[in-house]
Amino acid sequence: MGWAAASVLSPSDEVLASPGFTTVQVVQGEVGSSITLNTVAAWTPIPVGVNRAVGVVTSVTVAAGDEVSQGSTLYAVDLRPVVVAMGETPAFRDIGQGVEGPDVAQLQAMLTSLGLFRGAVDGKAGAGTVAATKAWQKSLGLPQSGVVGVGDVIFVPVLPTRVALDDEIVTRGATLSGGEDLVAGLPASPVFTVPVTEGQAGMMPTGTRVEITSPDGDVWVAVAGEQTPDPETGTITVALTGVDGGVICGEQCGQVPVTGQALLSSRIVTVPTVTGLVVPSAALVTGADGQTAVVTEDGDRIPVSVVASARGMSVVEGVEQGARVRVPAT
Repeated sequence: MGWAAASVLSPSDEVLASPGFTTVQVVQGEVGSSITLNTVAAWTPIPVGVNRAVGVVTSVTVAAGDEVSQGSTLYAVDLRPVVVAMGETPAFRDIGQGVEGPDVAQLQAMLTSLGLFRGAVDGKAGAGTVAATKAWQKSLGLPQSGVVGVGDVIFVPVLPTRVALDDEIVTRGATLSGGEDLVAGLPASPVFTVPVTEGQAGMMPTGTRVEITSPDGDVWVAVAGEQTPDPETGTITVALTGVDGGVICGEQCGQVPVTGQALLSSRIVTVPTVTGLVVPSAALVTGADGQTAVVTEDGDRIPVSVVASARGMSVVEGVEQGARVRVPAT
């Protein structure tokens, strides 16, 4: 029995010979980490123009998200074009010889931008304004009356701008009675947000880089901003902004559908990629003085500084490339 106990309890020669560690070579590489989530992109239309034309919609010229400028035709009612012009005062009356007011000045500004009026934009419809109006009507294929009907122009605050018409109201064959709030303006870009869990939100502090794949396959770069929790769903919405205050989608915002929400695959860079000398994070040891170090194959301790760590690997400085360092065998 004594011999049996000694045989069972005594470690084998192989275990006694085990060094307790393996070694790896310090090599050049990169360390980084990211997760993939969906970014929600959605436009937020704002009502900017009211229709005053009465009759049947015979054609629709602009599509949702199109950019319009002074004099652009939006649609036609009874074959008569309805155009857009810039101005804070909405259309409320016919404008002809002798009419004065801010709406007249807005009309004069439009005619000036079209190269048809060279007089003073003074809000007074004199002979020059009437002549310019007739020239404009001729360009549209309309009778040259010199009078702009109340339904001929929709004034909006800012031009050029992207617009969206209410497609439930403005459709070919639909009847308009006047007074429909059907022209909406679009901001410079859609709103971009990322819905996340609480754990994911912790990985996206302000400034985190987000790489969004656009509908056409381009990559738009954004940064994480304010986080808004939703108590009902338990989710957190992370707002995204452009780098240095720029527009996330730049000149490609037209790729985002104007209606509904677009879900865009996105790479959330939780640890930015860093290039340098790489070792397994398990090779790092910390002394009583708080100094981080690696232990060479020969047992020498070399102090290092950690530049970045992710997924079990670390970029370090202070050790030479090609050196072999110990990693616990377990």
